[in-house]
Amino acid sequence: MRETRIFADACRKQKPPCGISRKKKFIFQWHITENCNLACKHCYQDHHLENTPALATLLAMLRQFYDLLTDLKNKGLARQAHINLTGGEPFLNSDFMNLLEILHTRSQASFAILTNGTLIDADTACHLQKLQPAYVQVSIEGGRETHDQIRGEGGLRKAAEGIRHLVAAGVPVSISFTAHRGNYKDFPDVVKLGRKLGVSRIWADRLIPCGSASSWTGDLLTPRETLAFFEIMKGSRRKKIPFRKDEQDIAMHRALQFMVGGGEPYHCSAGDTLITILPNGDVLPCRRMPVIAGNLFNQPLQEIYFESVFLRSLRDRSHVSRGCEKCFHMAFCRGGLRCLSYAVKGNPFYADPGCWIADHPETAPAT
Repeated sequence: MRETRIFADACRKQKPPCGISRKKKFIFQWHITENCNLACKHCYQDHHLENTPALATLLAMLRQFYDLLTDLKNKGLARQAHINLTGGEPFLNSDFMNLLEILHTRSQASFAILTNGTLIDADTACHLQKLQPAYVQVSIEGGRETHDQIRGEGGLRKAAEGIRHLVAAGVPVSISFTAHRGNYKDFPDVVKLGRKLGVSRIWADRLIPCGSASSWTGDLLTPRETLAFFEIMKGSRRKKIPFRKDEQDIAMHRALQFMVGGGEPYHCSAGDTLITILPNGDVLPCRRMPVIAGNLFNQPLQEIYFESVFLRSLRDRSHVSRGCEKCFHMAFCRGGLRCLSYAVKGNPFYADPGCWIADHPETAPAT
């Protein structure tokens, strides 16, 4: 196919091949509380506990991350770092603003906030503007009926109000959308709302049946629906107004999306340039892949990162996901959405269940 040949030629011209670099931005997803004011039906948490570390504990965790980052930079394995602070709902941690003040004064990493947006008022937004987060991400699940069905009555109104306060204060806002069979066709409505609210970026990923959503396997997009959803995303991008500086980005830089939206090939970074820390110190490759690699209160984070057998297997680029052996995109896609493969097959090294070109095996081996 002509498109495949063009894509292959473009990949061969890049150094190193296919846009894959050893020096990436290292992302630290930090869950600073399990407490939340909502009980979303598709949440990756299966409980909402009063597990909220005090500031001194948070700073001890942060020091371990900085130590790991220094080691990675010394080894030439990272050039920049970024921290995503989330929960639960991070604004329910009473030390959250104090922690942000500290992060603002340090230069080791940029930071952003992942929130449901319902607790952000005008004063909070103004305070955040002074602390200069890279962005604040707010989740929107569709139109009012769909969003409120998932996140609770009045949820969309409250989230939109929080976004308005942030935009008015000059804080960059990103909308995240979790796609499943019940809402993927609503994506254009989310784009329309984002444009109305003035957000700078909208992105989407697919539902992972874990935590509270463990029973949602019937709501996963089929391969055909996954392709249709990405075409909807691409169609929404085409409606951008040329040369308008205030027009937001509709990002298509998640698993498999590059095959429809174009751009740099994407592969899962879990356990490689992404690690997740839970409030109790557990270290995961990704919050949506709940495999505990260690606990930083029992073992240094550097040791966990470099010595965990599971994390090392995720970083092994010679490992070919089952069902992807003959795929042209295998070298840089590396199996697609690994957390979805883990949730569905019990093994992250299976082809993305939503891939429309993969050979999907019937049974999964033991992990």
